[in-house]
Amino acid sequence: MDTSIIDVPRRVVFQYLVPVHVEVEDGLVCRVTVIDETPVRNPTIVEGDSAYLDEAVGASDDGQPWPSWQFGY
Repeated sequence: MDTSIIDVPRRVVFQYLVPVHVEVEDGLVCRVTVIDETPVRNPTIVEGDSAYLDEAVGASDDGQPWPSWQFGY
């Protein structure tokens, strides 16, 4: 087997709108809850392989546990 060929993982980053529950106390946001039961609709590609989008959306919407949540940039 030729070990000089490196398999590059298919990768796509997409975004879509989901409902959130935001709690504010005395002018400060104290909690943000993402309603993660929302199915993916109208995804927009941010970066990566656009040909992989449909398969990636299917994988993200199959009920698997999320590894983590990241808020902000």
